[in-house]
Amino acid sequence: MNNAHIPILGFAAPSGTGKTTLLTQLIPQLRMQQIRVGLIKHSHHNFQIDKPGKDSFRLREAGATPVMLVSSHRRAIITEFTTQQEPVLDEQLEFFDQSSLDLILVEGFKRERFPKIELHRPSLGLPLLYPDDSSIIAIAADQTITVERKIVSMDLNNIPQIADFILHIFLEKS
Repeated sequence: MNNAHIPILGFAAPSGTGKTTLLTQLIPQLRMQQIRVGLIKHSHHNFQIDKPGKDSFRLREAGATPVMLVSSHRRAIITEFTTQQEPVLDEQLEFFDQSSLDLILVEGFKRERFPKIELHRPSLGLPLLYPDDSSIIAIAADQTITVERKIVSMDLNNIPQIADFILHIFLEKS
């Protein structure tokens, strides 16, 4: 990742495994340890950040791109892509302000090569990803699983354990 200026860690799993749920519990744990966290989420849907009838939507529909919405609380930049193709994480990092962050967490982009934790629920009956992806550095599962290569295994439901792995192993914080 040429455009990653700080550590970047992904969470890879099929849809419905609980990536977002895990991240909403994990991020506060990391913030309590003074880790400033940014997040990039890959969506497979044609999402809308603004709504029909709103000024920003009307201006974007009129052809403005990018469109920046700014308030005293937040900023959003909406850029239309000229060609529809799957986004590349490294290209998206170029537009992501990393200057005040310690860590970028990534949900999705599971086929790209960067450090990732695989989330696995054997009850879903889906295959493990790590045997075909050497960039997966750990597995968090909700049941004990047998692994074929030396890899860190964690309890998917033990958020402090996952936070500890990120802090002390991945980020090497003392």
